[in-house]
Amino acid sequence: MIYVAVLGYGTVGSGVVEVIDRNNSIVSANSGDEMQVKYILDLRDFPGDPNESKVIHDVDVILNDPDVSIVCETMGGVGAAYKFTKAALEKGKSVVTSNKELVAKHGAELMKVARDNGCAYLFEASVGGGIPVIRTIITALTAERITQIAGILNGTTNFILTRMEEDGADFADTLKKAQELGYAEADPTADIEGHDTARKISILADIMSGHFVDSDNISAEGITHISGDDIAEASKAGYRIRLLGIANRYDDDSVSAMVAPFLVKKGHPLAGVCDVFNAIFVTGNMLDETMYYGKGAGKLATASAVVADVIDAAVKGTSCKYTGWDETPVSSAAGCDSYRYMVRCSAGSTDEIKASLSGAEAVSDTVLFTGKMTDSQYADLKNRFGEKIANGIRIYE
Repeated sequence: MIYVAVLGYGTVGSGVVEVIDRNNSIVSANSGDEMQVKYILDLRDFPGDPNESKVIHDVDVILNDPDVSIVCETMGGVGAAYKFTKAALEKGKSVVTSNKELVAKHGAELMKVARDNGCAYLFEASVGGGIPVIRTIITALTAERITQIAGILNGTTNFILTRMEEDGADFADTLKKAQELGYAEADPTADIEGHDTARKISILADIMSGHFVDSDNISAEGITHISGDDIAEASKAGYRIRLLGIANRYDDDSVSAMVAPFLVKKGHPLAGVCDVFNAIFVTGNMLDETMYYGKGAGKLATASAVVADVIDAAVKGTSCKYTGWDETPVSSAAGCDSYRYMVRCSAGSTDEIKASLSGAEAVSDTVLFTGKMTDSQYADLKNRFGEKIANGIRIYE
């Protein structure tokens, strides 16, 4: 018998229990033994819930039970989740998680604790929900030198941008609709300001580079400044706007990572990713581009990825270790990337701004496409012309 404990009985935690229960014959067969959830840790009680008898409030019950070999951390945050995860790993219990904030901040440390104690720390569900991108990178792409990872990593913002384009709605109304549908939190700051995407791209950049990429140091530009005019002008020029997380690895192994809205050419696979779906492009020096697409969030999609890690830990035991990263900060190439920009100009100022730039192309009376520019070069342009530039958005190519 394989006994599992679940920390946190919220959306993902309850989904993990549901996947193990509903697909128990499949999960148990693939694990090599019958699997059962023995404990559910939560501060709340759940009277009438089918798993009410499994709910406990003291983590030490789990830590001190030798029958529990695998712990699912679905609490979120970096407080109690970090403390409980580390304690479980020190007890030799493998931990699987969907907690991108914890993995982004303490992943290298927790993987080392797992190695030192003969267990595993696995986190497939921390990026892309149910999309198996982490496992693919560390298994199927091990012959590649990965040079870029770019993707739509947040379903909330993708839903908002899709609906703004297709419904002609403004940002505030579309955000409200996303909240009503349960796609956005009551406080949507982490999503719409790009912080959630920054955590996810930092994890992917960590794996790509083998070193620590601090999500707090990633430039994160959200979508709150994207207007209907931006979306309409982009569409007329043959583009859609998508919030992308991008990490680039240079020849000297330095890494840049950023989050920002980008124009993506219609016809490019990323432009066709709509509503709450996610997609990740991974570029290798031999294979070139591969794309991974699917539900990037949601109760059962995320829970499925968590349980896949549970099965992996059960089957492989102490040999189940992700090829992760160390705690050494990566050599930063921040500010080295350059992109063309769509610059939306105030009436009558397009020619003046175009004349100041080399290689700029006017695409309408109020919109021009620049040549490639670094962030600092665009900032200089914006400072020079001030309110004559209504907005500038990078172009993904």
